[in-house]
Amino acid sequence: MWKGIIYAGSVPFVSLIYPAAFVHDFPCRYRNMCRFNSGFFFQHELLQPYRYYWRVEPGVKFFCDVSYDPFLYMEDNNKTYGFTISLVEWEATIPSLWSTVKEFMALHPEYVAQENSMDFLSNNGGESYNLCHYWSNFEIADMDFWRGEAYQAFFRYLEAKGGFYYERWGDAPVHSIAASLFANKSQVHFFRDIGYRHDPFQHCPQGDDWTRGRCACDPNDNFDYAQNSCTRRYENLFV
Repeated sequence: MWKGIIYAGSVPFVSLIYPAAFVHDFPCRYRNMCRFNSGFFFQHELLQPYRYYWRVEPGVKFFCDVSYDPFLYMEDNNKTYGFTISLVEWEATIPSLWSTVKEFMALHPEYVAQENSMDFLSNNGGESYNLCHYWSNFEIADMDFWRGEAYQAFFRYLEAKGGFYYERWGDAPVHSIAASLFANKSQVHFFRDIGYRHDPFQHCPQGDDWTRGRCACDPNDNFDYAQNSCTRRYENLFV
């Protein structure tokens, strides 16, 4: 049961890199956010007592009643990462990310899960990246996964490349790639029963999920199978 306790804390200063030029004029503060969410938020002192988190951003909308505890669902069903919206990334912001990922996998094949979700990320067995990722402005996930050996080694490798600043690597593709490679595909969960909107995209539950959740969204306004959505590719992992 929610206890109504609110904690407040500050983000400690972390040494930053300031290249001379930024791709597509994304401000440094945006890159700081992407880097912090990729590699540091789960280390914050206020989060140390906790394992699971639900990311909620300003201005988002939730449309349905949630009659169960998503954290207990994650724990009881051995889930690592949960999402509502998936889509393709803007390729110009991550030109060297996938080559870096491939380098890391070659150095550390022991971290790649046997039943991984490579087919969500790639159309050709990992040769190239199809840009699919889970939109991380909504994510319910296991912080022990981010704190674990595989992800920590992965983040350190990315950090050493400088792509959070020299390019604009976002926490969404970073989290998505890690969850897809280092967790089994059965550990990534689509919260299809949680209605959610982060402009301009929306996931609205369908059919019985819409009815049970007493959802307030229009089922026809649903990004799941739009042109740039990757939801069908996720679902095809289990076909």
